[in-house]
Amino acid sequence: MIRRRSVFCLGLVQLVSWGVSYYLIGVFGDAIAADLGWSQTTVHAGFSAALLVMGLSSPLAGSLIDRYGGRRVMMIGAALNAAGCALLAVCENLPVYFTAWLLLGLGMRLTLYDAAFAALARIGGPAARRPMSQITLLGGLASTTFWPLGYLLIEQLGWRGALGFYAVLALSAVPLLIGLPDGRYDAEAAPREPRVAPLAANDRERFVAGALYALIVTLANFLASGLSAHMIPILTGLGVGAAAAVSISALRGIGQSLARLCEVLFGRHVHPLALNIIGTLLLPFCFVAGLWSGESIVAAVAFAFFYGAGNGLLTIARGTLPLVLFDPRTYGSFVGRLLTPSFLLSAAAPLIYAWAISRFGEVAALYISLAAGLAALSAALYLNLAFRAKGPSAV
Repeated sequence: MIRRRSVFCLGLVQLVSWGVSYYLIGVFGDAIAADLGWSQTTVHAGFSAALLVMGLSSPLAGSLIDRYGGRRVMMIGAALNAAGCALLAVCENLPVYFTAWLLLGLGMRLTLYDAAFAALARIGGPAARRPMSQITLLGGLASTTFWPLGYLLIEQLGWRGALGFYAVLALSAVPLLIGLPDGRYDAEAAPREPRVAPLAANDRERFVAGALYALIVTLANFLASGLSAHMIPILTGLGVGAAAAVSISALRGIGQSLARLCEVLFGRHVHPLALNIIGTLLLPFCFVAGLWSGESIVAAVAFAFFYGAGNGLLTIARGTLPLVLFDPRTYGSFVGRLLTPSFLLSAAAPLIYAWAISRFGEVAALYISLAAGLAALSAALYLNLAFRAKGPSAV
């Protein structure tokens, strides 16, 4: 059984860990580039290196959580996040800068959603679906909280002092993780729970389900990393004022958490396959709205808010789909392998977006996003078509 206190603490860990690591570059990128005289491409290459480390370490991270539980592994990750922020705060040259991002990359893989989902699956098995949704409520507010906080801290402390403060915040995740159980779900000890066979029952079905799941997650992570680094610059480049762009971009987090709250309150009987489709449906809509952001503030708001909502639902689906498609007992190691391509491609996303914006303008970045969103929707529809007959609650 997963206690409410553990879920709440794990949610706070997600809020802090996402804020001080994944969303860091969106706030600090311009300040670091201006102070050290580096190009935007060079600065964002650090974030890309971190995502590359996430991909390369993903199978190992999942196996470690399967073997030792989430508490110890995630505490190490929190310490690595703190070390990465502290090293960024004192960096003067590229070797130190990239070393800091390598530490952050490993720290992110050991603390963010995928690690937390694996930890919950290890503890609760099929019953982990609700806790997975619940921890994303606080995690979804990370950009809303830390983007404005980061700008405020930079104004008051400078970017180096602000990153030192981030390092302290990263360490605050350690005491929150102390009470996380290290036990393993035992189906035999929970006879009252319904036994549900995985929808992917044989090797061929596991291959199809795994490939489609990996494709959807890869496209979603590509969009998430690209827009985390460039949503504010895209809006300002399209003509939205700098202060308004920060405020509008923060609506991404509001959209994420509101969509996740709706799933927690009303989505108990919504099958993960259906949730996956709803999330991917919102992506093309928001990017079409984004194309009109320079002409209408309403379109800019719709872009940020509905992208957040779609991404928020897809984050939950990313955690819950493996619970119904595959055997939950090997969640960490199996899903860890499936996630590897998503981290590798998302590592290139900030650079691809930066190149497209510099070469063709902000509109090009939105067309890239629209193409990725349509591809994710197509894969989600095919996944539902292939396995809905086995899932009575699917679409």
